[in-house]
Amino acid sequence: MAFDYKKEYKEFYLPKAKPQIVEIPKMQFVAVRGKGNPNEEGGEYKSALELLYAISYTIKMSKMGDHRIEGYFDYVVPPLEGFWWQDKNGLRMPGIDYSSKDEFQWISLIRLPDFVTEADFEWAKKSVVHKKGLDVSRAELFSFEEGECVQIMHIGSYDDEPASVKLMDDFAKANGYDLDFSENRYHHEIYLSDPRKTAPEKCKTVIRHPIKKAGKNELLCRFSIYLC
Repeated sequence: MAFDYKKEYKEFYLPKAKPQIVEIPKMQFVAVRGKGNPNEEGGEYKSALELLYAISYTIKMSKMGDHRIEGYFDYVVPPLEGFWWQDKNGLRMPGIDYSSKDEFQWISLIRLPDFVTEADFEWAKKSVVHKKGLDVSRAELFSFEEGECVQIMHIGSYDDEPASVKLMDDFAKANGYDLDFSENRYHHEIYLSDPRKTAPEKCKTVIRHPIKKAGKNELLCRFSIYLC
Protein backbone atom coordinates (compact mmCIF):
# COMPACT_ATOMS: atom_id res chain seq x y z
CA MET A 1 0.00 0.00 0.00
CA ALA A 2 1.29 3.45 -0.91
CA PHE A 3 2.62 5.57 1.96
CA ASP A 4 0.14 8.40 2.67
CA TYR A 5 1.64 11.38 4.50
CA LYS A 6 -1.80 12.66 5.55
CA LYS A 7 -2.61 9.40 7.33
CA GLU A 8 0.85 8.77 8.76
CA TYR A 9 1.28 12.33 10.06
CA LYS A 10 -2.25 13.26 11.09
CA GLU A 11 -0.95 15.84 13.56
CA PHE A 12 0.38 17.88 10.61
CA TYR A 13 -2.34 17.34 8.01
CA LEU A 14 -5.56 16.46 9.85
CA PRO A 15 -5.86 18.67 12.95
CA LYS A 16 -9.19 19.28 14.63
CA ALA A 17 -11.31 22.36 14.00
CA LYS A 18 -9.94 23.92 17.17
CA PRO A 19 -6.50 25.47 17.76
CA GLN A 20 -3.47 23.45 18.81
CA ILE A 21 0.26 24.01 19.26
CA VAL A 22 2.51 21.84 17.11
CA GLU A 23 6.23 21.48 16.34
CA ILE A 24 6.87 21.06 12.62
CA PRO A 25 10.14 19.31 11.67
CA LYS A 26 12.29 19.90 8.61
CA MET A 27 10.67 18.81 5.35
CA GLN A 28 11.52 19.20 1.68
CA PHE A 29 9.28 20.33 -1.13
CA VAL A 30 9.10 21.17 -4.78
CA ALA A 31 8.41 24.90 -4.66
CA VAL A 32 7.56 27.78 -6.98
CA ARG A 33 7.65 31.43 -5.90
CA GLY A 34 5.41 34.13 -7.28
CA LYS A 35 3.11 37.05 -6.60
CA GLY A 36 -0.38 38.24 -7.45
CA ASN A 37 -3.97 37.13 -7.13
CA PRO A 38 -4.23 33.31 -7.08
CA ASN A 39 -7.67 33.52 -8.72
CA GLU A 40 -6.38 35.31 -11.82
CA GLU A 41 -6.98 33.26 -14.94
CA GLY A 42 -3.70 32.64 -16.72
CA GLY A 43 -1.81 34.17 -13.81
CA GLU A 44 1.43 33.11 -12.13
CA TYR A 45 -0.31 30.99 -9.53
CA LYS A 46 -2.16 28.74 -11.97
CA SER A 47 1.00 28.10 -13.98
CA ALA A 48 2.89 27.39 -10.74
CA LEU A 49 0.40 24.65 -9.82
CA GLU A 50 0.78 23.00 -13.21
CA LEU A 51 4.53 22.89 -12.74
CA LEU A 52 4.35 21.62 -9.14
CA TYR A 53 2.08 18.72 -10.03
CA ALA A 54 4.07 17.84 -13.15
CA ILE A 55 7.30 17.48 -11.17
CA SER A 56 5.62 15.76 -8.21
CA TYR A 57 4.01 13.08 -10.36
CA THR A 58 7.15 12.62 -12.45
CA ILE A 59 9.03 11.71 -9.26
CA LYS A 60 6.22 9.50 -7.97
CA MET A 61 5.98 7.60 -11.27
CA SER A 62 9.74 7.24 -11.70
CA LYS A 63 9.24 3.59 -10.69
CA MET A 64 7.71 3.01 -14.14
CA GLY A 65 10.73 4.27 -16.10
CA ASP A 66 14.46 3.86 -16.38
CA HIS A 67 15.43 6.36 -13.66
CA ARG A 68 15.90 4.60 -10.35
CA ILE A 69 15.82 6.63 -7.14
CA GLU A 70 17.76 5.15 -4.24
CA GLY A 71 15.49 4.47 -1.27
CA TYR A 72 12.32 4.96 -3.33
CA PHE A 73 9.00 3.78 -1.87
CA ASP A 74 5.54 4.18 -3.37
CA TYR A 75 3.60 7.08 -1.89
CA VAL A 76 0.54 9.25 -2.32
CA VAL A 77 1.45 12.72 -3.58
CA PRO A 78 0.91 15.04 -0.56
CA PRO A 79 -1.52 17.96 -0.70
CA LEU A 80 -0.78 21.37 -2.14
CA GLU A 81 0.50 23.94 0.35
CA GLY A 82 1.20 27.64 0.30
CA PHE A 83 3.19 30.23 2.24
CA TRP A 84 1.59 33.66 1.90
CA TRP A 85 2.63 37.20 2.82
CA GLN A 86 2.31 40.86 1.85
CA ASP A 87 4.72 43.77 2.08
CA LYS A 88 3.79 47.37 2.74
CA ASN A 89 6.27 50.21 2.28
CA GLY A 90 9.02 47.64 2.00
CA LEU A 91 8.14 45.95 5.31
CA ARG A 92 6.58 42.53 5.92
CA MET A 93 3.01 42.79 7.18
CA PRO A 94 1.99 40.63 10.16
CA GLY A 95 -0.46 38.06 8.81
CA ILE A 96 -2.30 38.76 5.57
CA ASP A 97 -5.03 41.05 4.30
CA TYR A 98 -7.59 38.86 2.51
CA SER A 99 -9.12 41.87 0.76
CA SER A 100 -5.87 42.67 -1.09
CA LYS A 101 -5.26 39.51 -3.09
CA ASP A 102 -3.41 41.35 -5.85
CA GLU A 103 -0.67 42.14 -3.31
CA PHE A 104 -0.10 38.52 -2.31
CA GLN A 105 3.38 37.09 -2.47
CA TRP A 106 3.63 33.35 -2.13
CA ILE A 107 5.63 30.17 -2.24
CA SER A 108 3.50 27.33 -3.53
CA LEU A 109 4.68 23.86 -2.53
CA ILE A 110 4.13 20.11 -2.57
CA ARG A 111 6.03 17.95 -0.11
CA LEU A 112 8.59 15.50 -1.48
CA PRO A 113 9.88 12.34 0.22
CA ASP A 114 13.26 12.62 1.90
CA PHE A 115 14.76 10.14 -0.57
CA VAL A 116 14.59 12.77 -3.36
CA THR A 117 18.08 14.21 -3.93
CA GLU A 118 19.12 17.28 -5.89
CA ALA A 119 20.17 14.97 -8.74
CA ASP A 120 16.76 13.27 -8.75
CA PHE A 121 15.06 16.65 -8.74
CA GLU A 122 17.09 17.86 -11.71
CA TRP A 123 16.24 14.64 -13.56
CA ALA A 124 12.53 15.27 -12.90
CA LYS A 125 12.77 18.83 -14.20
CA LYS A 126 14.45 17.68 -17.41
CA SER A 127 11.83 14.99 -17.84
CA VAL A 128 9.02 17.55 -17.49
CA VAL A 129 10.65 19.76 -20.12
CA HIS A 130 10.97 16.81 -22.48
CA LYS A 131 7.46 15.41 -21.99
CA LYS A 132 5.37 18.51 -21.33
CA GLY A 133 7.44 21.40 -22.68
CA LEU A 134 7.01 23.41 -19.47
CA ASP A 135 9.39 26.12 -18.30
CA VAL A 136 10.88 24.60 -15.13
CA SER A 137 13.24 27.47 -14.30
CA ARG A 138 10.99 28.62 -11.42
CA ALA A 139 10.92 25.24 -9.68
CA GLU A 140 13.27 24.62 -6.76
CA LEU A 141 14.00 21.88 -4.26
CA PHE A 142 13.09 23.69 -1.05
CA SER A 143 13.95 22.54 2.49
CA PHE A 144 12.18 24.20 5.39
CA GLU A 145 11.97 23.68 9.15
CA GLU A 146 8.86 25.50 10.28
CA GLY A 147 9.32 24.96 14.00
CA GLU A 148 6.75 25.84 16.64
CA CYS A 149 3.36 26.89 15.27
CA VAL A 150 -0.30 27.21 16.12
CA GLN A 151 -2.70 25.58 13.66
CA ILE A 152 -6.36 24.86 13.05
CA MET A 153 -8.55 23.04 10.54
CA HIS A 154 -10.61 25.67 8.75
CA ILE A 155 -13.82 24.39 7.19
CA GLY A 156 -15.38 26.84 4.75
CA SER A 157 -14.40 29.25 2.00
CA TYR A 158 -11.00 30.88 1.84
CA ASP A 159 -12.59 34.30 2.34
CA ASP A 160 -14.01 33.11 5.68
CA GLU A 161 -10.59 32.20 7.06
CA PRO A 162 -10.18 35.33 9.26
CA ALA A 163 -12.60 33.92 11.86
CA SER A 164 -10.53 30.74 12.20
CA VAL A 165 -7.31 32.75 12.22
CA LYS A 166 -8.58 34.84 15.13
CA LEU A 167 -9.44 31.72 17.14
CA MET A 168 -5.99 30.33 16.46
CA ASP A 169 -4.06 33.51 17.25
CA ASP A 170 -6.08 34.20 20.42
CA PHE A 171 -5.39 30.64 21.57
CA ALA A 172 -1.66 31.09 21.06
CA LYS A 173 -1.57 34.34 23.03
CA ALA A 174 -3.68 32.87 25.84
CA ASN A 175 -1.12 30.08 26.15
CA GLY A 176 1.89 32.35 26.46
CA TYR A 177 2.96 32.71 22.82
CA ASP A 178 3.49 35.60 20.46
CA LEU A 179 3.01 35.41 16.72
CA ASP A 180 6.39 35.21 15.02
CA PHE A 181 6.02 36.34 11.41
CA SER A 182 9.30 37.27 9.76
CA GLU A 183 11.18 37.15 6.47
CA ASN A 184 11.34 33.36 6.83
CA ARG A 185 8.15 32.55 8.76
CA TYR A 186 4.81 32.78 7.00
CA HIS A 187 1.05 32.43 7.00
CA HIS A 188 0.78 28.79 5.92
CA GLU A 189 -2.12 26.95 4.29
CA ILE A 190 -2.50 23.26 3.37
CA TYR A 191 -5.31 22.48 0.94
CA LEU A 192 -7.13 19.23 1.65
CA SER A 193 -10.05 19.84 -0.71
CA ASP A 194 -10.26 20.42 -4.44
CA PRO A 195 -12.25 23.69 -4.79
CA ARG A 196 -13.31 22.60 -8.28
CA LYS A 197 -15.15 19.61 -6.81
CA THR A 198 -16.07 20.76 -3.30
CA ALA A 199 -18.69 23.27 -2.19
CA PRO A 200 -17.01 26.32 -0.60
CA GLU A 201 -18.65 25.73 2.77
CA LYS A 202 -17.18 22.21 2.90
CA CYS A 203 -13.60 22.97 1.86
CA LYS A 204 -10.96 21.91 4.41
CA THR A 205 -7.80 23.96 4.82
CA VAL A 206 -5.14 23.62 7.49
CA ILE A 207 -4.07 27.11 8.60
CA ARG A 208 -0.79 27.48 10.46
CA HIS A 209 0.99 30.49 12.00
CA PRO A 210 4.52 30.70 13.43
CA ILE A 211 4.79 31.41 17.14
CA LYS A 212 7.39 31.91 19.87
CA LYS A 213 7.25 31.98 23.65
CA ALA A 214 6.35 35.44 24.91
CA GLY A 215 8.96 37.31 26.95
CA LYS A 216 8.62 37.61 30.74
CA ASN A 217 7.50 41.26 30.62
CA GLU A 218 4.78 40.45 28.12
CA LEU A 219 3.55 37.51 30.20
CA LEU A 220 3.44 39.65 33.35
CA CYS A 221 1.46 42.29 31.49
CA ARG A 222 -1.08 39.71 30.30
CA PHE A 223 -1.34 38.20 33.80
CA SER A 224 -2.03 41.66 35.26
CA ILE A 225 -4.80 42.19 32.75
CA TYR A 226 -6.40 38.85 33.65
CA LEU A 227 -6.31 39.75 37.39
CA CYS A 228 -8.14 42.97 36.67
